[in-house]
Amino acid sequence: MKRYKYFLILMAVGTILAACGLDNYDAPDSILSGKVTYKGEPLGLRGTGEAVQLQLYQDGYELRDNIPVYVKQDGNFQARLFDGEYKLVTRNQNGPWVNERDTIVINLRGTTSVEVEVTPYFTISNETISLNGAVMNASFEVNQIVNTAEMDYISLLVSKTSFVDDVSYIARKDFRDLQPDKLSLSMDMSENGDFAAAKYLYARVGVRTKGADQAVYSKIVQLR
Repeated sequence: MKRYKYFLILMAVGTILAACGLDNYDAPDSILSGKVTYKGEPLGLRGTGEAVQLQLYQDGYELRDNIPVYVKQDGNFQARLFDGEYKLVTRNQNGPWVNERDTIVINLRGTTSVEVEVTPYFTISNETISLNGAVMNASFEVNQIVNTAEMDYISLLVSKTSFVDDVSYIARKDFRDLQPDKLSLSMDMSENGDFAAAKYLYARVGVRTKGADQAVYSKIVQLR
């Protein structure tokens, strides 16, 4: 019985020492930052739910699991890492762009910034979004970048926070059967209780492509 007690004590001490050893590892202190762009301009994306991701890989390690890097709604991203050589790619079949997945080799030492250039199916430009009473008015241009791409729908979105996308909103209206062009659309929120009660309102436009898992978005505009 005594030997069993001593065994349990030794196991507990060993566990504590092992935990202390793990705590003694230095935390990563190098910063990789960047943005997802088209022709140098950041793309508007969904920023909630870790929906749009990039992936980092390191050669020479037994476990080749990727390190996910989550992209914000303004197209920017940041990750804290150890120094070393990494390979950065877009996530497979993720994002409102052509699934080319070109590899970017990064030699990280301290702070490094990169630009991930993609080819979106569509872009949104020259947007003007305003509020007239309870009606949101949006004028904008949808530009077709990939000739074979087909629009699924266009969304007008309003949120009570600065996070605005197809899952974070208090008001939404989808428009189908439209073609890339200069467009003027509106959404009446006069019967929306969340709209009436919101102290702050933010809006943007989204364009979803058929077959894509994400929409591309305009810049966010504060309505009130």
